[in-house]
Amino acid sequence: MRTPRVLHFHYSPILAAGKGLEKGPLENKVLDVPEGTPVPYALYQFQASHLEVDGFRLTGETEGKISISEDGWLYLEQTLDWAHTQTHTLELEALVGSEPVEGPVSITINVLDVNNHAPSFNQTDYIGIVKERTPAGVPFARVFATDLDDPESPNAHLSYTLVSQIPNRDNTLFFQINSNTGEISTTAEGERLLKAREGVIHSRGGDFSDSLKKRFDDFCTPTEDIPYELNPFYSCVQRAESRSLNPLEDPDFTLLVRVEDMGGESVNALNGNARVKILVQENLWVNPGPINIREQLKGIYPMPIGKVQSNDPSAFYRLVQKERELTFPFNVTEEGDILLTEELDREDKAMYILVVFAEDSYGNEVDPPLEVQVVVDDVNDNAPICEEELSVFEVQENEPTGSPIGDLMVHDADDINTPNALLSYSLVSQSPSSVFTIDGISGRIQAKQMLQRRDATEYHLTVRVNDPVFSTECKVLIKVIDINNELPIFEMNDYGSHNLSEDTALGHTLLTVKATDADDPGTGSSHIEFHITAGNEDGVFAMETDNNGEGRLVVAKPLNYETASSYKLQIDACNPEPLVNGLEYGAESSAVVSVAISDVDEAPVFAMDILDVTVPEDTKEGATLLKIDAKDPEGKEILFKMEGDTKGWLEIDPATGEIKIKKKAVLDRETVEAFHFTVVAFEKELSSEREVSVRLLDVNDNVPKLTENQASICVKKPQPIILTALDADANPFGAPFTFSLAQGKKSPNWDLSAVDGTSAKLTLKKSPSEDKTFLIPINIKDNAGMGITQKFEVRVCNCTELGYCFTEPGVHAGVLGMPTTIGILALLFTALVLIIAFHRIKKDNQKKALLGETDAIL
Repeated sequence: MRTPRVLHFHYSPILAAGKGLEKGPLENKVLDVPEGTPVPYALYQFQASHLEVDGFRLTGETEGKISISEDGWLYLEQTLDWAHTQTHTLELEALVGSEPVEGPVSITINVLDVNNHAPSFNQTDYIGIVKERTPAGVPFARVFATDLDDPESPNAHLSYTLVSQIPNRDNTLFFQINSNTGEISTTAEGERLLKAREGVIHSRGGDFSDSLKKRFDDFCTPTEDIPYELNPFYSCVQRAESRSLNPLEDPDFTLLVRVEDMGGESVNALNGNARVKILVQENLWVNPGPINIREQLKGIYPMPIGKVQSNDPSAFYRLVQKERELTFPFNVTEEGDILLTEELDREDKAMYILVVFAEDSYGNEVDPPLEVQVVVDDVNDNAPICEEELSVFEVQENEPTGSPIGDLMVHDADDINTPNALLSYSLVSQSPSSVFTIDGISGRIQAKQMLQRRDATEYHLTVRVNDPVFSTECKVLIKVIDINNELPIFEMNDYGSHNLSEDTALGHTLLTVKATDADDPGTGSSHIEFHITAGNEDGVFAMETDNNGEGRLVVAKPLNYETASSYKLQIDACNPEPLVNGLEYGAESSAVVSVAISDVDEAPVFAMDILDVTVPEDTKEGATLLKIDAKDPEGKEILFKMEGDTKGWLEIDPATGEIKIKKKAVLDRETVEAFHFTVVAFEKELSSEREVSVRLLDVNDNVPKLTENQASICVKKPQPIILTALDADANPFGAPFTFSLAQGKKSPNWDLSAVDGTSAKLTLKKSPSEDKTFLIPINIKDNAGMGITQKFEVRVCNCTELGYCFTEPGVHAGVLGMPTTIGILALLFTALVLIIAFHRIKKDNQKKALLGETDAIL
């Protein structure tokens, strides 16, 4: 704050500014003055250029608070108040005597807000009603406060806090407040622990008095026939119930809430307080689920299975299904009874989700919808089913006793979490001999002895599978296969050397290898698999195996001479069945092959396939947009160039690939929001290119501007003027706009009101006594609060019938004198004569030419 000092004029003292007395020529001026500045206070001294000036005249919105001294000092006589007027628009003229000799000039005084208003709630006491089990964070009440300080400044940034909760047993808060909105909701503890007082539950269609009398009769047996109104016991109960319905008299909880300005983050913040009285109501709207119903339940349908009760006694109930099912066997009655209309089958659907609505007579919800789960309990109505008509297993001969053969797969459609699907397994028969056993719980089959093919090559089993009610028999075939006592043998162990160019296509077959196995054909002991076991660490090659003892060596990944120029691969042949004990794979089951990779001159390779860049449009010249990373596979030197930069905004360093914004280049999103160009990386013979996409982010570098800066209004039939503004910026820096007269001032002659986000209506409130031209300062701000004050010229005049301003003869400043008028007419007449003469000469020449042609023909 500036330190004031006192000036002494010949007529009054004026408080001066602290950094010296500011003065300057008589010209348009904008001054910022904090509200509440002590008076008298000198603002600025205007100095006229005319030497004989002996005074000044100040007009406009002074409100008796702003004056001008004879020697040009503009000063305050009364303190300014931002809440009353934010901007004072004035005009100042320099006088000689009483005649203006200089000016008028425009003076705008912006009143700066200071934090001198405490926020205040719109009421002292609030009432909140919350029901039991209200979800935490869901608002049920709200407090609201306002602050007369500038809403665009921190002085009016309000923050709400919960000071205390009464009562607060066990130091547990049941309520919370949103610091930004003032909304009050329950905490997690409040959702769980809040309970209503016991009171009268209203019956459907009844009222408080009827319900209270019925409850009194139910619990009290009067010894005499005394009217309710004279019975002291009834009166006591009535008063207690009345208190429970009127939270102001006896609330369940009282909250003290505080609001602070400056976001509550300053020790100098101002505050206000209020109380919230809260009544906790019993929540009758309780989810009755989950409801368990046994499938295939016999009985009379529709059958009641549950009940809901709204907190509104007159509510109507409606039931819908959450899933889209063809059938929906449920309904709800007027009293809230949920009905099942037919038998259910758990195997068709194990659970239903019902959505219950409580609505008023207009279809409006009076309670939040409930999702009620109906679980269908299983009964044992399904027999076990064998997954295969014949289950086939294989086992090698000479496998040790107890070796697992396989698990019999059986399915039961009943609920697997109930005994209804608990299965047991038993062997009914096996042939040609009984050499197998089965686990009664898992269905796993095991051999009781070592099997020999000479004894039997196949066994047939019948297995019975039982659940608590039903049983099923399954057929099983077990094949005894030859032991794996023969090794796969390659036709050759060295497949020589092969050449591949590094551009060989993926999937290309380099060679085919072959091996044989003397074990029984068609068994896992004779089936041959091929694997690359050495020399293929980067997985460039792969083996494809068929069932006829052949394997194909194929290219699985792109070859790269610069990474690896040669490979020596080892290929092993093996069986899926394990070898007999003591037998191991040897050299006869392995083969080698050498592969040489030949170099191919390749084009430069970019490090990234997609090049997208996003930058703000105000990025300065010389800034780096991105750096292109590319290399030549053969290690050759590469250069970069750029194509397609139609705006000429960019330049690229040929050696490094660094792309920068050119000197004097100005990126402009309003010109183009996104653009593309191509970067080429090249060596002597080959090149590669990538498209680069650049998107410009908008910055607020434009202000809303009026599309027209002048208009006229007829005195007799004044019509409002529609002002329209445009802003080249995009959201959120564009519309909606805020229109105001010189930043929100009130004018005795004009009224400005918004029409939509881009236009406003300027209305003449008081017509002048004569034609007059007004220069009106219009302040227009965009959605981000950025804008300027623009002059709009309005001529208020007498109009012709067509609506144009009428100017009387001799009045207009541009009317010419008589001699000048005669001279202009003479010039116009001479020009007209010359044009007619030229036209006649041209016509005569054309006629002569035509006659000459005719004579020639004759």
